[in-house]
Amino acid sequence: MRLFRSFATVSGFVALSRVLGFTRDILIADVLGAKEVADAFFVAFRFPNMFRNLFAEGAFNVSFVPVFSAILEQRGRAEAQVFAELVLAGLLSILVLFLFAVEAAMPWFLAIVAPGFIDNPETLALAVEYTRLTFPYLLFAALGAMLSGVLNSLYRFAAAAAAPIALNVVMIAVLLIGWASQEEAGFSLSLGIACGGVFQFLILVWACHQAGIDLHLPRPRLSPDVKRMLRLMVPAAIGAGAAQINLLVGTALASIVGVGAISHLYYAERVTWLPVGIVGVAMGTALLPRVARLLKAGEADAALNAQNRALELGLLLGMPAMAALIVIPLPILTVLFVRGAFTMTDALVSAGALAAFAIGVPAYVSVRVLAPGFFARQDTKTPVKVAFVAVAVNVLASIALMGPFGVLGLAFANAVAAWTNAALLTVLLHRRGYLSFDARLKRRAPRIVLASALMAAALFVAAPLVAPLLSATLVVKIAALAALIGGGVVVYGLAVLATRAATLADMRAALSRS
Repeated sequence: MRLFRSFATVSGFVALSRVLGFTRDILIADVLGAKEVADAFFVAFRFPNMFRNLFAEGAFNVSFVPVFSAILEQRGRAEAQVFAELVLAGLLSILVLFLFAVEAAMPWFLAIVAPGFIDNPETLALAVEYTRLTFPYLLFAALGAMLSGVLNSLYRFAAAAAAPIALNVVMIAVLLIGWASQEEAGFSLSLGIACGGVFQFLILVWACHQAGIDLHLPRPRLSPDVKRMLRLMVPAAIGAGAAQINLLVGTALASIVGVGAISHLYYAERVTWLPVGIVGVAMGTALLPRVARLLKAGEADAALNAQNRALELGLLLGMPAMAALIVIPLPILTVLFVRGAFTMTDALVSAGALAAFAIGVPAYVSVRVLAPGFFARQDTKTPVKVAFVAVAVNVLASIALMGPFGVLGLAFANAVAAWTNAALLTVLLHRRGYLSFDARLKRRAPRIVLASALMAAALFVAAPLVAPLLSATLVVKIAALAALIGGGVVVYGLAVLATRAATLADMRAALSRS
């Protein structure tokens, strides 16, 4: 099926980007560790990404893609390109004004985002300096997200999925130079983020040209199509804003927990989002334009089947990821990060947060698959309401758990909020007749859970056997972790085949069909 081929394309490049991202994070841990400079840098890194998720990958993407896809399907490429050019001109104008305003008010913004820094003026000053350097990344990332929406709507997923690799390559290059102090390294990394955004944007401009789309900059105006997109975008922006509150809550409360808490959360979250990115983000990216165009073509049954298969694949890959991250978080973090400025004590704290985050992996993936069921129907209001409920759950749980459990409590609260979000989206889609689980999904879901449990049991037994090797040389540690994870993959694969949670024929068919 085209959906699975599209997913494979996106997930392949996302996987490469995540591997490079891990290489980057390993080097960051080595250079910055989990102390004041690292906390300041991670706030600076998160700040533009928060707005990127809000404007670009959040509200903008889920409102632009369905409208662009509908115009493309019903009126042709020429009119779709005119719409895209008007959106590009308007987006650029707004972002430039926003960029200057935020740069001027940066100290006040960071006092809200990281209130714990107020008692540490040196860390606050570093965070302000670093964030002013990273924030221009938002401009290029947002414009790039719009170009990615164009490419995805044309079923050209490769370049859009590959473009973020540029950011990781630039940051790795900066880290490999070597620096006299952590402060200098943080400064150079922050500048590298902005440069990476420029390269990312240029890659997408070239990809659009290759696809026959050369966008120009007309005078911004509100055409009927742009107005329709904005009507969808306002509630989506509120919903995306609600999702970003979860990130703000975690960062703000972590800054209060103590020095290093922001860094510990960051390292744990990065490992968690490897499977979520490869599976959930990739599947959601491939699914939204597919379902939108099927619905516009009147093929509701095909759209429903696509969503069922996406949920099935999400479970097939997300459940074992959850199981592994819960059972062996410390070996993973030890091999990845324990060197240089990142200590074993840091790994122990981050491991608890990783296990807590991991509980939410299937939910994070499911949300990415379920949300297109609303967005493809140009319903951006319902996910907003659900997102605010999830935010409320996260805030209350975080406040309740941060005192007794610290970083672990903040991570667990995030997982609880994710499951709340996924459950409510599922119920509402079902009630409105947009989603019903077919016989194949009902039959295979419990088998996937069983296969994941068998893999978790095998990892639990094997982990103590390789534990002594994790204090050896780097090569031995990597080999030990690879053997542990590889053994888990083999056990899971055999369990999947034995329980018929999936078959070899399914995999061959998914890869061979056009």
